[in-house]
Amino acid sequence: MTQQATLQDKYPSRGDVPGILDRKDPVIYGSSSSGPDAYLDNEQLSFYEKNGYLILESFFFREEVEKLQEELNCLRSAEGVEENPEYILEPSSREVRSIFNIHRTNELFSKLSRDKLILKIVTQLLNSPVYIHQSRINYKPGFDGKEFYWHSDFETWHVEDGMPRMRAISCSITLTDNNEFNGPLLLIPGSHQQFISCAGQTPENHFKQSLKKQEYGVPDSRILKRIADQNGMVSFKGNAGSVVFFECNVMHGSNGNITPWPRSNIFFVYNSMENTLVEPFCGLKPRPDYIASREFSPLEPE
Repeated sequence: MTQQATLQDKYPSRGDVPGILDRKDPVIYGSSSSGPDAYLDNEQLSFYEKNGYLILESFFFREEVEKLQEELNCLRSAEGVEENPEYILEPSSREVRSIFNIHRTNELFSKLSRDKLILKIVTQLLNSPVYIHQSRINYKPGFDGKEFYWHSDFETWHVEDGMPRMRAISCSITLTDNNEFNGPLLLIPGSHQQFISCAGQTPENHFKQSLKKQEYGVPDSRILKRIADQNGMVSFKGNAGSVVFFECNVMHGSNGNITPWPRSNIFFVYNSMENTLVEPFCGLKPRPDYIASREFSPLEPE
């Protein structure tokens, strides 16, 4: 009997019809008050619990950001990009869209994923040691950067990766200025309090298409309108070096970038060591390890 067989699917999705389910997990694990060693104060904790995200502007110094920008540009122009499955290219322009697995393949980004303050924040919110479920760089080049449609990360991670519960956090670090024009991250505050079940059976090797354009695991437009009308929208705007932490189930996406100014962010997904992956709930084989890690090693601060 597999580990999957012993677990009830608390968040079924990819069936015949879409739907809305109540969240069955906490947003903040453990105590919701900040202790003497905590980074986030009570006001920040309350904001995150209510809205599902928290923005910390100018989190990194300019000198740190400049080193990361240099490394980012080197990776984008590396040889063998077309043959490397960890590089996702735009279908039309063949520009680099995303690079996965950077916490394993790049020393500088590996250290960044273990930043002491970032780990302090995510362990405070999740109340447990964490490991990296996924890491990636998202490029959105000027003039031709394509959109990322609305989605809940947890819906995909649950269905296609086997993440059992909502006990994970994404950390997005801006490597360029993110403004209202160049396709910033859009979020629907409070949408993490409900699970949006999507319609449509997951095909084999769905990741090969979904990382360029997702067609399954896409929320119903009528449900999207309802939660957007109820909650509104916000955009993540900040100077290079700012950070947003957002809960794994919050609904988010981004527009295309038709401005001359590129928008590049680093994403680290931190999952609780008490929420490690089981077999995918869609019944298919797991996505590759460079997209959804099955190496469950707790992170130690750098």
